[in-house]
Amino acid sequence: MGFWAVFAELRRHPSAMVGLVIIFLLLVMSIYAVIRIPYSEAVRLWRAGEVVWLENPRNAAPKWYNWFGAGLPETIKIETAAAERTEERVGESTKRVTYRLAFDFPYKRFPQELALFFTSTYTTVPPQLVLSWRTPDGREIPLGTRTVRGVERYVLSGDSTLLRRLGRAPEESLFSDPKNPEQALSGRYELVMDVYTFEPGASLSAKFIVYGRVYGWAGTDHLRRDLSIGLLWGAPIAVAFGFTAAVGIALIQFILSGIGAWFGGALDILIDRLTELRMILPLLPILILVGMLWSRSIWVILATLLMYGSIGGYKTYRAMFLQAREAPYIEAAKAYGAGNFRIVFRYLLPRLIPVLIPSFVLAIPDYVFLEASLAVLGIGDPILPTWGKIINDAYSMGAHFKGLYYWLLEPAALLMITGLGFAMIGFTLDRIFNPRLRSL
Repeated sequence: MGFWAVFAELRRHPSAMVGLVIIFLLLVMSIYAVIRIPYSEAVRLWRAGEVVWLENPRNAAPKWYNWFGAGLPETIKIETAAAERTEERVGESTKRVTYRLAFDFPYKRFPQELALFFTSTYTTVPPQLVLSWRTPDGREIPLGTRTVRGVERYVLSGDSTLLRRLGRAPEESLFSDPKNPEQALSGRYELVMDVYTFEPGASLSAKFIVYGRVYGWAGTDHLRRDLSIGLLWGAPIAVAFGFTAAVGIALIQFILSGIGAWFGGALDILIDRLTELRMILPLLPILILVGMLWSRSIWVILATLLMYGSIGGYKTYRAMFLQAREAPYIEAAKAYGAGNFRIVFRYLLPRLIPVLIPSFVLAIPDYVFLEASLAVLGIGDPILPTWGKIINDAYSMGAHFKGLYYWLLEPAALLMITGLGFAMIGFTLDRIFNPRLRSL
């Protein structure tokens, strides 16, 4: 049966078309991930931790939470380069530059954190900074002074002196509504920065970040990493691992079963005994031992899987080959003098390939789930961003106790949808290639 004939048959089954759409979207997602974020860059970003992601909020929900009326604040970033600026000389060599970092805050929920990122240039005397805060109702709150040396990050939310002065966490105290202290006051806020420089050419620039509680379409984790990188790159890794393992193991077992069934005798008995040995060997404990004692690389795990699958054949294939070797076309091939391996690889194996296709399509999600299971157990590849690794991180950090359900549900949903897509295609192909199922 040709490709277009198979596709025509698939079109008759709505479930198969849904499966094709899922697999197509999965492939598009994989290609986009590889092109948009190269492998080396994805690994670098995923392993970098907070150093790279300092401007992202921690444990922030996806932006689509607000579509359902959550009203969570988004992250706001303001730089001195875009702020209102006034300058005056207050001494022979002293200059004061005032920046007004104004922004609108239309939310009733408090932000997560407040932080300033500074970059100063000077020769001997560093710039001095005086900070104050203005609320929409006209209140002005002094925040203190700082000496800025080089590149610094000042987290207002973590300033114990400011916390004692305000009597409450700064991200709450500075935004609270005097009439209702448990919610934020909506309106226009200003962070006023008076920068004093004492040398010609000295300067200071800053970026003020009001960390929100939602970020991006996938949210962030405990290291402020954008989960969209892990979710996107989980697709090509899952597809590559599942497809390679399923096709490789199916082909090895298919060939070994065909050779054993054709030659018979001691070789067939040996392959059959090896098949029974593999059936009683526990796969998951073997992979756990390999991961703990040797390497957790996904490629080592894949090689172990292929070696495990090559222990013997598959009894169902063997039964089919035993029946097929008595077929008239096999007798005709022997009659014109075809050799044993020519008969096996030219006539016997190709005849039963249609039976192989549904089996390896159905096996792909099994190996995708296996890789994810190893990652959830903590013995997955520590370098690659995968769906299982995201679930493991979420579980380790207590996401289900903290209400960070998106952290668990997003990778779990992608795993479920991937398995569903391949299962729909596999079962339909089984109905097409197996005549006994066509009437069901």
